Amino acid sequence: MTHQPISPAAPRRVMWPLYAAGFTTAFGAHGIAANLGGFSADAVTSLIVLGGLLALYDGAEVVLKPVFGSLADRVGGKPVLLGGLIAFAAASALYVIADSPGWLWAARLGQGAAASAFSPSASAMVARLNPAAKRGRAFGSYGFYKSIGYTLGPLLGGVLVWGGGLRLLFAVMALCAAAVALWAAFVVPAVPPLPRKRQTVADLARRLADRSFLAPTAALAAATAALSVGVGFLPVSGAAAGLGTIATGAAVSVLAATAAVVQPKAGRALDDGRLTTRTGLIAGLLSTAVGLAAAVLPGLIGVLAAAALIGAGTGLITPLGFAALAASTPEERMGQTMGSAELGRELGDAGGPLLVAGVATFATLAYGYAALAILLAAGGLLALLSRRRTAHAPS
Repeated sequence: MTHQPISPAAPRRVMWPLYAAGFTTAFGAHGIAANLGGFSADAVTSLIVLGGLLALYDGAEVVLKPVFGSLADRVGGKPVLLGGLIAFAAASALYVIADSPGWLWAARLGQGAAASAFSPSASAMVARLNPAAKRGRAFGSYGFYKSIGYTLGPLLGGVLVWGGGLRLLFAVMALCAAAVALWAAFVVPAVPPLPRKRQTVADLARRLADRSFLAPTAALAAATAALSVGVGFLPVSGAAAGLGTIATGAAVSVLAATAAVVQPKAGRALDDGRLTTRTGLIAGLLSTAVGLAAAVLPGLIGVLAAAALIGAGTGLITPLGFAALAASTPEERMGQTMGSAELGRELGDAGGPLLVAGVATFATLAYGYAALAILLAAGGLLALLSRRRTAHAPS
């Protein structure tokens, strides 16, 4: 029996559990990471231990996201989605029950591995459950709820840890993942795997090296790098300018909130034909680069301008990048593409802060911002020049 791709747009009640899965992975990543160092002295005894716990989660995602994305293509997205959510709940409950520093490492590794399963599966199902003409809206909404998770994670996580310790935060994460898994099991339809042609390693390499994959993935990696730098280093700039923690925290909230608001609007503009993928990605890269450049301005003005522009740029890039990837990918390889693209985002998430910190070590933080801004601006300008050359080329 041959299955055809699902063409009608899925009703919103079907999409809500997928959006909740996106929120869960974002909330789990940032809610726990932001509170490991400040409230868990029994488990995090040094900066090396803290760095190891943070790297454990991201390292599992870097290695396993492409694997689970391919598995979703082979067996269907729903089983991998549900399995990942259930495993996330189990890994979170592990630390709640054991409550020892050693089990914290196991729980964090388990959470990263589980998120590697349900995150690309959710992205692939967002694409499979919606036709190409509606994917901008779908990915815009998906990105909106992930941004809400990134925004609320540190705040709500801090409140939970303050009220009941790290175990309470892990308990809430376990309940959240279990509830989303139950919700998805009853509401999200099964998306059957499609017949696939045999793919060699060379075929995969050619597909991932194609510009239709590399350009959106590079833009997504750049956006994630800038977002990570903004969240991590703008508070440092604010503190150096004499701003208090409330002001710097508000600036980071502006960044996340702007990204959350822009993503659905960008997705709708793409679907309505008011914005093209290439124009939106170029505008997003240039806006983000200008935001990083604005971070060198002194005082609150520089921090707020940087936060708003970085948020707007990343909000443009994220839904358009994923919609472009979905449009250029065979339906039967959607999970593999989304998993590989998520790998690119994880590399940007790690590489951006490393670049800025490395440059700042030998110069100042302003030069670190400038280095990343130049890279992003160069990418946007190269894409702009490429479009002009294509437009003027003889037919």
